[in-house]
Amino acid sequence: MGTQTIEVPAGGLTLNGGSFDVSQLISTEDNYTMFTSPVGGSGNVLGQDYSVTTSGVNSKVYDLTDATGFNAFEFQRVNYNDCTSLGDIYNYRQGLEGGTGRFGGSPSLTLHGTWLGGYRITTSIVRGMSDTTTEPLFKVGTAFVMYSRFLTDINCDLGTLQPFSDVSPTELPNPSTLQINGAIFTRDDVSNPSDTNIFPNITKADLASARENNIGLLNTFVGARARVSSENLTVISAGSTWYTLNGIWTTTNLEHFDSPAQGQLRHLGNSPRDFKVTTNFTIESQANNEVGIRIQKWDNSTGSFVAWGSRVRQINSLVGGRDVGFYNFSFNITLDQGDYLYFQVVNNSGNKNVTLELNSDMLIERR
Repeated sequence: MGTQTIEVPAGGLTLNGGSFDVSQLISTEDNYTMFTSPVGGSGNVLGQDYSVTTSGVNSKVYDLTDATGFNAFEFQRVNYNDCTSLGDIYNYRQGLEGGTGRFGGSPSLTLHGTWLGGYRITTSIVRGMSDTTTEPLFKVGTAFVMYSRFLTDINCDLGTLQPFSDVSPTELPNPSTLQINGAIFTRDDVSNPSDTNIFPNITKADLASARENNIGLLNTFVGARARVSSENLTVISAGSTWYTLNGIWTTTNLEHFDSPAQGQLRHLGNSPRDFKVTTNFTIESQANNEVGIRIQKWDNSTGSFVAWGSRVRQINSLVGGRDVGFYNFSFNITLDQGDYLYFQVVNNSGNKNVTLELNSDMLIERR
């Protein structure tokens, strides 16, 4: 190609090669851009079965701006070989790659502006990356925000200093839209799931993250745990009446959950919505009293509370005067975005107070 560029018109461009071994677009020129936009922007860019090389200093493959904000950037079986940079894409609606490869160089692609759709890169491979580049494979550009999902199952070996993406929760405003599923990540051929430089600005627990079944990357486990770190008496003013089960709670493993108040666990995401709640409660009260627990759920869509399940045990009279009941149960529950739950207690045998003992805990996990 030398210094010859390819302008992608407003009507779009389709490129079909024979294969990435036979059909190749190559330039070794410095300060070169292969695909450009005219004034007013470009349309769809669709390509398959070829390879691209832009290996000159300060050179790149793309500098494209969407003419309408509703066009696609889509490729099948396209390889990028020894590219200095893949360049810049502005305001496209969506991106799609299938069976693509990045081999050698530092092929960073910068996404700019508002993307109303998503970006999907599947059955793709990355190998032979530069060990000096610090540019991520997918880089956040000017005013970038993606309202749909970024999804990949990539097989990716990163360079020594290279992130996969520098995206943060700010650029992914909707829950569970960074979907990394069935991917393999290594760095210099070494797998390290605790490598924080793969995604330096977003964690597995952030609301945008949805990581499952990956190798070399920590997965997302949507759920939460709360443990009684200090006991607090629950006063039973009247028998057969439900009261909030008191305690000073410490929360851990909050992934797509928070705790708006003591003993409450709230779902912040929208997927999954079916959960299992497991209790390991020890409740002290009067021997032989019948004491029950249940979930009180706030349904955010209706603005009301719903009682969910109940379990009853008799308080045991144990050796040494310690009278307790053990509440080791599982509850299945549906929690949509903004729904939260906490536990209530009832004494069906009178008005004897109860205490939820130290280290009692509850666990929420998807089912």
